[in-house]
Amino acid sequence: MGKPTGFMEFDRQTPSKRKINERVLDYQEIEETLPISTAKNQAARCMSCGVPFCHSGCPLGNIIPEFNDAVYEQNWEYAYELLISTNNFPEFTGRICPAPCETACVLGINKPPVTIEAIERFIIETAFEKGYIKPNPPLYRTGKKVAVIGSGPAGLAAAAQLNKAGHWVTVFERADAIGGLLRYGIPDFKLDKKIIDRRLQVMEEEGITFQTNANVGVNVRTKALLEDFDAIVLCGGATVPRDLPIKGRELKGVYFAMEFLSQQNKRVAKRPVQVDHAGKTYPHGEIWATDKNVVVIGGGDTGSDCVGTSNRHKAKSVTQIELMPMPPKQRAESTPWPQWPMMLRTSTSHEEGCERHWAIQTKEFVGDEQGNLKALKVVDIEWKIENGRMNFTEISDTEREIPCELALLAMGFLSPEHEGMLNDLGVELDERGNVKAHNYQTNNPKVFTAGDMRRGQSLVVWAISEGREAAREVDLYLMGHTELEAKAVSMLSTQKLALV
Repeated sequence: MGKPTGFMEFDRQTPSKRKINERVLDYQEIEETLPISTAKNQAARCMSCGVPFCHSGCPLGNIIPEFNDAVYEQNWEYAYELLISTNNFPEFTGRICPAPCETACVLGINKPPVTIEAIERFIIETAFEKGYIKPNPPLYRTGKKVAVIGSGPAGLAAAAQLNKAGHWVTVFERADAIGGLLRYGIPDFKLDKKIIDRRLQVMEEEGITFQTNANVGVNVRTKALLEDFDAIVLCGGATVPRDLPIKGRELKGVYFAMEFLSQQNKRVAKRPVQVDHAGKTYPHGEIWATDKNVVVIGGGDTGSDCVGTSNRHKAKSVTQIELMPMPPKQRAESTPWPQWPMMLRTSTSHEEGCERHWAIQTKEFVGDEQGNLKALKVVDIEWKIENGRMNFTEISDTEREIPCELALLAMGFLSPEHEGMLNDLGVELDERGNVKAHNYQTNNPKVFTAGDMRRGQSLVVWAISEGREAAREVDLYLMGHTELEAKAVSMLSTQKLALV
């Protein structure tokens, strides 16, 4: 490495954040890109560790030690070339990835790990600033046509790779703008939508066609796609939310989190708020948290995004509750290095103001005489392991009501929507309701699938990885061979051996 002693000389330093009292007044990005001097010092902390476990921690297999070394040497263009060779969209993962690579960092065994995510963002922003990123259309076209359904991270990655292989690619998106979850799921204060538009312009100039308001199976005939395209890649995501069918669920004020979040993204973009991502009218009209007691049910990232958005709406109070017990503040013994650690995480939204409670079950939505939500009836629970499984029991005398005029259900997603496109295609589903595939290919040889639609709800970085891998299989199917990059071989077995 450029500075073998760097990990002993420099402490971990994360990107600066805008002050809380300023950022809650708008939807601009919270975190800033590292300055050059800081990025260089942070890259110098990367050790010459022999076996870079960060490679296997990253679903994309990013070549992390090498691009860290290039940053330390201030060889910006080489750092960019290394990064883009495995990751089509570092500007996305450098902002919204939970960085499993960092939890697998060897330095992280007994010291704070290398700030890999922040360095990744620094590299790609430097590349855009210096003009390294230019449209690079393929030198020849194969004449094959591929339809990509869904323009989230999996769909965009598949499209980029298939276009690179020389195929004509059309991306179909049912919403009024390209981006999927990136566009209408993740708040602007985490991912400014100009970042998406900047990348889309490059992809369009490289020859990819994007069609919006194109809901396959509704206003775009599924059969027509099968006839007109040589292959189809399903990247529609896992869009069916987990519900909470308890008494009072029908009350005004109980809504799915994504309905709340997507509306705000539309407001920021100055797009019509009346129509949802599927082109349908929002069933409950506009949802605001202003002057309301907000309770977010679900402790994950989506719930955190609801907290941040509610704070910007100037909610009266914001509370986040979770059924599971509170995680430990340090890495749990059950998830030793280099595994993804079970531990308490505090997001930028939590820092802005939020009460958090764990091991709470919601028993009833309580309404007033007009059918409006006014409270949640909850009870504390105790978790126990019985016969190898976790079960909970209610704690007596803890049932109570929490004032609440807006309850947001952020409990995850179950599967893709089956009605319409998937039923039309006749693709097989697995036991969880996801599209079943072998090597990303469904029971229909010309239909492939990737991302959350195949693996279930997951991370953006996994979606990009899946899109890339699916594109490779499609190219192999169409041409009989492929020169698209293969994902680096996982070192998981090596890790297990090393830890024995």
